[in-house]
Parts: sequence; C-alpha cells; structure tokens
Amino acid sequence: MKKIILSLLAAVCITQSACKKFETFQTDPNKSTVATPDLLLTTVAQQAFRTTDVQVAFASRQLAYTDNVNNQQYYGWMRGSFATYDNLRQVLKMEQSALAQNKVEYLPIAKYYRAWYFLQLTQMFGDIPYSEALKGEEQIAAPKYDPQQDIYLSILNDLKAANASITSSTPAVLGDIVYGGNMQQWKQAINSLSLRVLMSLSRRVNEPALELQKRFAEIVNNPAEYPIYSSNADQAQLKYYDLQDNRYPYFNSNDMQTAQYMEETFVELLKSLKDVRLFSFADKAPKFSSLPATDFNAYGGVKGSAPVNENNARTVAGEASKINPRFYRNPVNEPSIALGYAELQFILAEGVQRGWISGNAATYYAAGVRASMQFYGIEETAINQYLQQNSVQLTATNALQQILTQKYIASFMNSGWQPFFEQRRTGIPVFDVSGAGMLNNKVIPKRWMYPESELRLNQQHVTEAISRQYPEGDNINGTMWILKP
Repeated sequence: MKKIILSLLAAVCITQSACKKFETFQTDPNKSTVATPDLLLTTVAQQAFRTTDVQVAFASRQLAYTDNVNNQQYYGWMRGSFATYDNLRQVLKMEQSALAQNKVEYLPIAKYYRAWYFLQLTQMFGDIPYSEALKGEEQIAAPKYDPQQDIYLSILNDLKAANASITSSTPAVLGDIVYGGNMQQWKQAINSLSLRVLMSLSRRVNEPALELQKRFAEIVNNPAEYPIYSSNADQAQLKYYDLQDNRYPYFNSNDMQTAQYMEETFVELLKSLKDVRLFSFADKAPKFSSLPATDFNAYGGVKGSAPVNENNARTVAGEASKINPRFYRNPVNEPSIALGYAELQFILAEGVQRGWISGNAATYYAAGVRASMQFYGIEETAINQYLQQNSVQLTATNALQQILTQKYIASFMNSGWQPFFEQRRTGIPVFDVSGAGMLNNKVIPKRWMYPESELRLNQQHVTEAISRQYPEGDNINGTMWILKP
C-alpha cells in the first residue's frame, strides 16, 4: 500500500510543471519580501526624532526627580551606550535598498540621518568609530576610532553633498512621516542642521580646515542654493497620534504624575522674565492652588542639586509645581522637535553676534522667541507684550546671554540633549550645583565614558582613542576636542 501511495504522489508531481517546495506555501503573496527604502525611512524617522526625554530635562535643570537619586540630575552618570549604531545600521539598510532599487532620491535623506546620528555619538564621547563603522559585512569587527575633527569635517561635507543632490526635479519619496515626501523641505532641514553643526564648533572658529565662518555665511547668504527653515511648519519634528505605539512618550506616565517636579532655577528664570510659557509648562503648586493659573506666584520648584529628602519635604509642603498635566494626560500633546525653527533663529542671531554673518541679531532673536511661544500655543497679543519688555528686548551689552537663555527656554521637553550640549559649549545658563545632593564633586560632566563592551571587543582602538584625547583617562570630566579653546 505504501508503494502505491508513493507512486501516485510521484505521478501527480510529473503532471504538474514542478513540485513546489514547502517553503513556497509559507510566503504571503500580498506582502513584500524585500526591504524597500520607504518602509525603512518610516522606521528611521520614528527612532531619530523621538527627542522628548525627561532625563535631558533633569540634566538641564528644567525638571527634578524626587523619588530617589537620579544620576542625570545629580551628574553621577558614567558610561554611555553605542546603541545609536543600531539606528545607523537601519540608515545603511535604507541607503543600500535605495541603491539596489535605483531610488536615488532617498540618498540625501540617508546622508542627513547619518550626520544626525554620528553627530550625537561624537558629542557624547569625543572620538568614535566612523570611517570603519558599520562594516561588519566587510569583516571589520573592531573599527578604528576617528579623531573628532575629522568626523565633524566629514559630517559637514556630507550635508553639503546632500543639499546639492536635491534639485527641483528630485521626485518625492514615500514613507516620509516628517515632510510627506517634500524634498524641498528636506533641503531646508539639511542646511538648517549644517548651521547647528557649525555653531556647535564655535570654540574651534580658528581651525583652518573647517572654514566655519565661510561655510556659515555661504549657507545664510545664498538661500537659492542653501534654503533653510522659513517657519515652524518647516522644522524637523515627529508628530504623535492617539494610536498604539504612536502616542506621546509620557502619556499615562506614573513618574511624571507623582515624582517629577519643575526645577526651581528654571521656574525662577521664567518668573523673572514674566514668561507665560510657564503656564504651558507647569501646573500650579498645591500650596498656591487658590491663585489664578495666570499668576506667576502660583508656581514653584525644587532644586535639582538638593538632596532627595530636602526636595521631598518641599513637595509635601506643596511648594513645588509638577509638570503641566497635558504632558501625561494628552496622548498626542505636542510633537517632538528634533531641530526647530526657533533654534535656527537663535543660531542666526548668535552668528550675527559673533560676526560670522551680517544682519540684525535682534530680528532673528525676536523671531526665535515668537516661534517658540507659538509652538507652545501662546496667543499673539501675549507674545507681543512679552517681546516689548525691557528684560526681554535684546541689548548690546548682554546679547549672547539673552540669545542663549531664550534658546534654552525654547528647548523644554524637546530637542534631545541639545540644551545640555549648548550649555556645555557656552556656560549659559549656569546650571545650579550648590545643593548637598550633588555627585561628581559638584562638577557638571562634559561627556560619557566609552561603553564597557568596547573595552572587551575593541580594546586596542578604544585605548588608543582614550590616550589620544584624555591623558587623565576615560572619565566623564574629560575635555573633548570641540570644547578646547
């Protein structure tokens, strides 16, 4: 009987054009089996532009955590992570897919995201694997570490090349959740990022190879070739939706409802300027709940540098404001800004102030303040009144301080680690370290130590990089190249 059945099966196969393998029936004919650049682009954008991070707010003296000792708040962090290289691998896959399918319109966007991620990494650590990174398929498992100055120059050149490759005839891309495929807006984003990169190098302005002032002026003075953001509508940001995995990252956050409070120095800064953005950022302190929400006296904070028990006592007394409930009750709330129009205007104002470009710093400055307040939903009448205050109007004697202070305020709950990096670059504003809760000898760290995995898997190259940059060893207080005078 068994032989008869096998013979019948063989006959069936012969009558067909071919016997299909079992795996054939496991493939869904309605789903693509090839990674297309549009699908990869969606994933890349979702990861890259999730810039809303309370840990940054703790380190940047905008919020404070009161349940226990937070290492970001008390400056006690140690090693960082190279997880960003996983995100870069997705960018590489998108680039490879675009080349394989002859969809070259995706390539300038890939260059943008490469620049975006490598910039984050080098700002965190200093020298990092760059030229030999992401080359596991080429059997490079232990890539060398490139000097930070070489990485910055490559980033700037890549962004310039990305801009040049987008023309008026470049087709729209699919899968773009940031700009809906509009390549001219991507061109603006690329050049706006270039200006951020250039300004981050302000301490290296005399470095001949970088040509900072020349590059900065080239972009600003030639908008036809190098367009930049023209309004909030152009800024790089990630919008949220009331759908699973697409909601605001702190929606329903228990910590945000119970253990995170406004930082006192930040609240006092806003109160001193009569800045109505405070009402958008914070909830009234319980002790002053009977006051109107528009009364600055209704708001308070705790010191990020103070011990946990001291801050707990103040919260129990009702003296401190929590963050505005919209941040944890609204599933959509506000977009995560990656690089905003307001920041760009402050970069331009600083560029004028530093003599890199001509123009009116006060005009750029006012445009930045207005853009930030509009983003937070402030009415035009209130914006105009705010800008007319003597304490807010730009003055010749204190211009850089005012520009950077407003840039700092505009970064609340957006822009990733940018407010911390900006303070590290300029010292503005002064982050309070006076409290008894401080770690790291009351010193604000300048970087993160290299990951433990590098010491195990890439010891030779990481050791060389440490010796080259930090004679005192791999520690969080080392001064990387961009911060040296």
